[in-house]
Amino acid sequence: MLRNLAIAGSAAVIGTLLMLPPQPGERLVRMYGSDLATADRVAIVVPGADTKAATFDSSTRHPGGAARALLAEAARLAPHQRLAVMAWLGYDSPPTLSLAALTDEAAVAGSRELRRTVADLRRRTTAPISLLCHSYGSYACALAAPGLPISDVAFIGSPGVGAAGAASPVRIWAGLGDNDWIKFVPKVKLGALGFGADPMKAPYGAHRFDAGTGGHSDYYTPGTASLRNLALIALGRHQEVTFEQDGS
Repeated sequence: MLRNLAIAGSAAVIGTLLMLPPQPGERLVRMYGSDLATADRVAIVVPGADTKAATFDSSTRHPGGAARALLAEAARLAPHQRLAVMAWLGYDSPPTLSLAALTDEAAVAGSRELRRTVADLRRRTTAPISLLCHSYGSYACALAAPGLPISDVAFIGSPGVGAAGAASPVRIWAGLGDNDWIKFVPKVKLGALGFGADPMKAPYGAHRFDAGTGGHSDYYTPGTASLRNLALIALGRHQEVTFEQDGS
């Protein structure tokens, strides 16, 4: 269960430090934006590889900065809608240049922790919950999503998400920046190596939204199509999301 330890920040954007049960590795979870008791919607930002507590809030490339950028964009798009955003480093994010980043061990463990986190949130709020999942974290989300009480899951810069889509009624989204190097990574899975199906391919069944021209770490950059669409997904304003020309 998540436990409230401290509060920092302003009245507009509150960062709440939460602790997961003691486990090895570097874990950090923070909540920003509206109080869970009054939130209309909840989004969980799930990061990929190379995410550490030391850089958690350093920029929009990292979960804390991404959460703040998402809130700012949501406030611009829907100033009267109350959004709570959790920046979730609830698993041991592997280094990008490592064998661990090519295998599913950390993601499998992370998926279990993510399911516990969502279950804890569901006890605190009835608001719809969205998972916004980047890179390696997208595989953890794909493993966690089936049967989870969430409304949406969005994969961005994904190396692969397993063999099948998340169970209905979860709405699945996928976005890939034009200059994201992950598109050159083979979407295959051999045992523990690799991550399987590409959510950008039609058979997976995702709604493929416009993620702009950015690179692998640019999805939450202010002013981008990717941030706008992620905010709209988090807000539940699905009819306003812009799609890839060949997808919907």
